[in-house]
Amino acid sequence: MRKVSPLTRSRFLTWLAPLAFLGLFFFLPFARILALGTDFASLRPSFWGQTFNILVFTLWQATLSTLLTLLLGLPLALLFARYNFPGKGFLRTLTAIPFMLPTVVVAAGFNALLGHSGWVNLLLTKAGLPPVTFVYTLGAILAAHVFYNTTVVIRLVSTALAGMDMRLSDAARSLGASPLQTLWRVTLPLLRPSIFAASLLVFLFDFTSYGVILLLGGPKFVTLEVQIYIQALFMLNLPAAAVLSLLQLFCTLIFSVLYNRYTARATAPLKPRAAWSQAPKTNGEKLFVTIMVTVLLAFFALPLLALPVRSVSRVEPERAQRTVQAPGLTTSYYTELFINRRDSLFHVPPVNAALNSLTYASVTVVLSLLLGFPAAIALARPGRFEKLLDPFLMLPLGASAVTLGLGYIVTFNRPLPSIQCSVDSVQFFLPTVHCSLNTARWVLLTSPLLIPLAHTTIALPFVIRNLQTALATIPQRYREAATILGASRWQVWRTVDWPIIARATVSAGAFAFTVSLGEFGAASLLTRPEFPTLPTAIYTFLSHPGGLNYGQAMAMATLLMVFTGLNIFVIERLRLPGTGDF
Repeated sequence: MRKVSPLTRSRFLTWLAPLAFLGLFFFLPFARILALGTDFASLRPSFWGQTFNILVFTLWQATLSTLLTLLLGLPLALLFARYNFPGKGFLRTLTAIPFMLPTVVVAAGFNALLGHSGWVNLLLTKAGLPPVTFVYTLGAILAAHVFYNTTVVIRLVSTALAGMDMRLSDAARSLGASPLQTLWRVTLPLLRPSIFAASLLVFLFDFTSYGVILLLGGPKFVTLEVQIYIQALFMLNLPAAAVLSLLQLFCTLIFSVLYNRYTARATAPLKPRAAWSQAPKTNGEKLFVTIMVTVLLAFFALPLLALPVRSVSRVEPERAQRTVQAPGLTTSYYTELFINRRDSLFHVPPVNAALNSLTYASVTVVLSLLLGFPAAIALARPGRFEKLLDPFLMLPLGASAVTLGLGYIVTFNRPLPSIQCSVDSVQFFLPTVHCSLNTARWVLLTSPLLIPLAHTTIALPFVIRNLQTALATIPQRYREAATILGASRWQVWRTVDWPIIARATVSAGAFAFTVSLGEFGAASLLTRPEFPTLPTAIYTFLSHPGGLNYGQAMAMATLLMVFTGLNIFVIERLRLPGTGDF
């Protein structure tokens, strides 16, 4: 019999926990959806026509959002790659913040600025002008998508621009080509892979958009993601939801394959030129920089500023009141988070939702790091087996959170088996133990633990990638030198590995914390009423009428934005170079 080598045994034990977790909490739920999605007999004939219309709208809004994102992102990419100006670093960070903000915060920000009770409509009403209708329109969906994804275009295209050899453009100009001809025949062909890769990634995000459609689009606009939520939670039609999930997975897979194909082209090395980025000189360049900086500040800063200001302002009457009592600045919306005004037995104070989210996020960090470290250690020095597993570990990145939540519903809705043992008797000082398999003890679907498990599944690829990059930078000769000097494996880890990867570990934990704190897709299906999260509580308060409910939603969204902002700051400060690319 062939013996298993210690190296093979060690590699197997390293992969055991991550693969077991992903197999149970990612691949098994999607396999159950796959099995449920083949039940076509229970679907009505009208389902297919309705699904076709929803698919067409999903593709159309994603295409339109992508084009608008390119329309704003390409000039901004040129701005950051070509020109130096005061505040450039701050503005670049400002464009990146929305990408990591929770959906409910972005929706609340646009609501505070352009909603029915937002600042713009309040000012228009005070001036005697008719209010504008923004929320629950297609324009709100498109604006939020552009707000979210412009940084993708900026980062990918500006990186390609900064690495472009400008001698090619100079040669074209010296041969008599006009600026337009140089742009069309020289610059754009070199940038085409980066632009196409950015477009595919933005399209993928817009295609799987959920919170933006639900919060800013309203019931009039339905995408595949929202329809999955409706069929599963309201219609209780799990076969229909499963078919929609399979359709979305198929489309997502196609877009992901195309993106991976063009990413390598987009990151092809070019010859940089040191003098490429410079201060604007001509009047046209100065005008371009001024216009783009103004547009950037207005589009990205105003929604983020309108939210906290609205959370401390009493400017509209509360429910069942006609006039505003004591208009002006107030902290009552924050103090109301602790109070149950109606003495309802089913009321959960919003502060409890915040504590739930913080608890879920903390558990997610612990689970993500415990599972991510073994996989990252193996991938830092990959063999043939690790290279084969790497794409499977990244699959949760392209999966829909709503589809994952649906998979949990159909997988973990039955009692989990447990072993119950009891001592029957004692004879000759030896107890007689009777054990039985009990299948009616615990249902995971009703447990609050299911939320951090889902969040860990979503955050795990980010954690693995952060830790893998840091571990790969550790020179092997440092470990060998410590071993030769008599250090044990634990001492090598504590004195060599940990000082190098400590920053990456904190950054990966902050990333997992941020993902869990703002996750809305899976939580909207899995959260129990007595254990709400901050995003689900904000959605509930935004759905209810009255100035008090609206103010509390703004206060909670502000708190969530602050928590997220602190984590983004930690990630940016501790992130290793090269780990922030898309």
